[in-house]
Amino acid sequence: MRSASGNGFDSSDSFAVSGAAEGTARLHDIPPSITPSHGDDSHLLSRIASPADVKALAPNELAELCREIRATLLAYGHQHGGHIGSNLGMVEATVALHRVFDSPRDRIVFDVSHQSYVHKMLTGRAAAYLDPDRFSEVTGFTNPDESKHDQFVLGHTGTSISLACGLAKTRDMEGPNSGIGNVIAVIGDGSLSSGVAFEGLNNAAEQGGNLIIVFNDNEMSIAGDFGGMYGPLARLRASGGTAQPNLFNAFGLDYRYVEAGNDVSALVAAFEEVRDIDHPVVVHIHTLKGAGYDGEETHADRQTASASPVSLDSPTGVHPTDNVNHSEPWHSDHCNLSDHEPHEGQCEASHWQNPDAAIGKPDDPRKHYGKMAMAALEPRFAAEPGLVVISPATPGSNGITHEFRERAGAHYVDTGITESHAVAYAAGIARAGGTPVVATTASFFQRAYDQFFQEMSLNRSRVTVLDFLGGLSGSDNTHSGAYDVTMFSNIPGATMLVPTSARDYLADLAWATAPAGSADAPAGPVVIRVPGEAILTAERDATLLPVTGGQIADRPQSTSLPVSVSSASGGISAATVRGTVSVTAQHAGVRHMLDWRVNQTGSHAAIIGLGNAYPLAEQTAAALSADYGITATVIDPCQCTSLDSDVLESLRDGHQQVITLEDGQLEGGWGEKVTAYYANHHVSDGSRNPHVLNFGAAKEFTDRVPLGELNERYGLTVEQVTEAITRCF
Repeated sequence: MRSASGNGFDSSDSFAVSGAAEGTARLHDIPPSITPSHGDDSHLLSRIASPADVKALAPNELAELCREIRATLLAYGHQHGGHIGSNLGMVEATVALHRVFDSPRDRIVFDVSHQSYVHKMLTGRAAAYLDPDRFSEVTGFTNPDESKHDQFVLGHTGTSISLACGLAKTRDMEGPNSGIGNVIAVIGDGSLSSGVAFEGLNNAAEQGGNLIIVFNDNEMSIAGDFGGMYGPLARLRASGGTAQPNLFNAFGLDYRYVEAGNDVSALVAAFEEVRDIDHPVVVHIHTLKGAGYDGEETHADRQTASASPVSLDSPTGVHPTDNVNHSEPWHSDHCNLSDHEPHEGQCEASHWQNPDAAIGKPDDPRKHYGKMAMAALEPRFAAEPGLVVISPATPGSNGITHEFRERAGAHYVDTGITESHAVAYAAGIARAGGTPVVATTASFFQRAYDQFFQEMSLNRSRVTVLDFLGGLSGSDNTHSGAYDVTMFSNIPGATMLVPTSARDYLADLAWATAPAGSADAPAGPVVIRVPGEAILTAERDATLLPVTGGQIADRPQSTSLPVSVSSASGGISAATVRGTVSVTAQHAGVRHMLDWRVNQTGSHAAIIGLGNAYPLAEQTAAALSADYGITATVIDPCQCTSLDSDVLESLRDGHQQVITLEDGQLEGGWGEKVTAYYANHHVSDGSRNPHVLNFGAAKEFTDRVPLGELNERYGLTVEQVTEAITRCF
């Protein structure tokens, strides 16, 4: 039963965790609180320093190793969090891979690689999961800098087969001297829905030669499996791998099916059968996501489709669950649990587990502003049949809740892990007169760059893009959003809005999704960068906005606002500045949506803070006033598509400096455009050419560097910006 704490594990739980033929091991006697510690030789996992140690185990020790790994994963999830559910399902498969194959000579490529925790434990990194003091030693994904057993840094999906094809091609061209043996691509947990995976399958069949594709079919993606291929896959499972059509055979690939995907002995036998094979083969293994979580779900929000009891002595060795029998194709996991309450089977909450320390904390910006956007769109569904929210597989993390999806019905579409398709699909909806809203994280949108240019922008498609997690963060190097402004703001025909409050965010959303034919509707695509932590924190604590206190004027709604500039006393008037932008607007509504907002008039220095960097602009202005008696002009540009030339021209009078702040890549970003503006519009009166200082991130990949440390590194602190400003006077 689920523990009273809601953590999904209780020491009284009794469930099997590995099903080798030689015996079924159980977890009920090893709660997470007493997971084996590194260095204790009485436990197998603590003695595994390399795959050679896995090979040296007696056959009857493999089940015990799986048991200890699973206990370690459960404890690690409570203390650290992470992609625990998919790794729990891959315990036996990973042990079997390292039992049979000879890494690193045999190259194992983990797709997305969020399923590689067990692989890391078996390749010399177990201490990073056993010892809380060492949790930070490894990333959540494979990384060659950590180990020679990791082939690539991978945090996105669908590419393992293509990468494996490349490794195998070089091996086959170079022959025995290549140093490469078997090449194995491990894909699954929803990754197969990605278009590049099918491109890899197509190439693999044509290329030939040794290539082993392990398809981990756990009947899940992130929020469920979506797409026409999942019905045939269900029939393959039901038939023991014999049903037709078989999509792998259709590509010309050999195929093997292993129903007992959580039986380490069955998997060892299957992998031994295909080791050193001379042609590409797919080994389809049926696993249980979250195997080891509480299998008896009793949460009040849970509505199971089947409650048939199954014997605990299942030959798979994993506690059975009734959460795997939804009709195919299915569109909901029927359990609306938080990230702290994962369980076995078709459970969205098991994709990412937050640590227990996060319980009770308020929503992060993604969930907070995502819920806000969905609440604004939902009342419009009845009157706007063409209004559709599209999520490429990541709804819950972006505040698109289970309840919203159920109520939205056909107004919500999960396309699976298919960002390129999602954007092209949205362009098709827009061409037909619909109103599509595509929502996912900034780093995932990189996968759709071509579709943003071609299908969306070149075709002037009325697509609204909600860009989550844009800007600097302490994320790993595969999920950084620091490059989103550089990407989106430089696409011709696309408008990128960067709101700095919930009010502006909702106004931007309303404008971007205005029904076709509305007077102020944009003529093409609009990207809205969803506010981040700095904005949400300031909204919760107005003292972090010392200039305005968060009290700012509404976006203008009229299409006939005056264009005027006042430079009296060297300053400019927030009430009168409505500058024209340096692009041709299709409607007056576009013009005033692209106007910059002057929130404080001043002189000497003008501080322009883009998006999440805007609170820093106000805080810096307050410091200049308190410490130096300087009243700086403070500007919220509201967007990064174009420059408000009237505002920039007005700053020539009375301002020696213009300072731009952005929490993204500086090179190729937004602030440099302000520098270029003054360089390209130099006037003969040298006193009217302000000096521009740009603050932003270096062009680099960062890996789990705390946000505060990144801000220090890039000079994005009050002290550093203030010092730079005053040094130039």
